[in-house]
Amino acid sequence: MEIHQVKQQLLLTSRLDDMGHLPVKVLKSMSGATLVALDPIGTKPGDWVFTIANSAARDAAGDKRYLTDLTVGGIIDNWQP
Repeated sequence: MEIHQVKQQLLLTSRLDDMGHLPVKVLKSMSGATLVALDPIGTKPGDWVFTIANSAARDAAGDKRYLTDLTVGGIIDNWQP
């Protein structure tokens, strides 16, 4: 797990069926890297979140068939970077 900040929602005009219909969010890592993750919990820009990566990300998204390597697992309250 890693900690990231939500920057914005990524709007997709088309996607594979196996990605489901979950929102996709653009995240910024603590080191400054930009990542993209499925968001099954409904975050908003500015939220600090922890993410779940690799094969566990599919379970965290709610369906093992989803094609994802990164999923938002929860919102962190009162995080001081």
